[in-house]
Amino acid sequence: MSISLTPNQERFIQTKLQAGKYHSVEEVLEIALQLLDEYDRAETEWVRDVREKIDAAIAVSEQTAPIDGEIFVNQILERFEQQRQTEQ
Repeated sequence: MSISLTPNQERFIQTKLQAGKYHSVEEVLEIALQLLDEYDRAETEWVRDVREKIDAAIAVSEQTAPIDGEIFVNQILERFEQQRQTEQ
């Protein structure tokens, strides 16, 4: 496979090589690809976790009586006010 790098990408790789931490372009690219793979797996896991939490919240909401939005907001504001008073 042949790839083309932008001038910025080439400068980035050269900077890494000049710093002495990496010994070849291939090593830099291998690490970059490993990090990309880790990022993709972490993102997939995060999406799965969020979906599970959403599903759990939906399940709970289906078993809970609805509450008026204004009442709900007022209750939250009251909690904030109580918390603020206890911190003073």
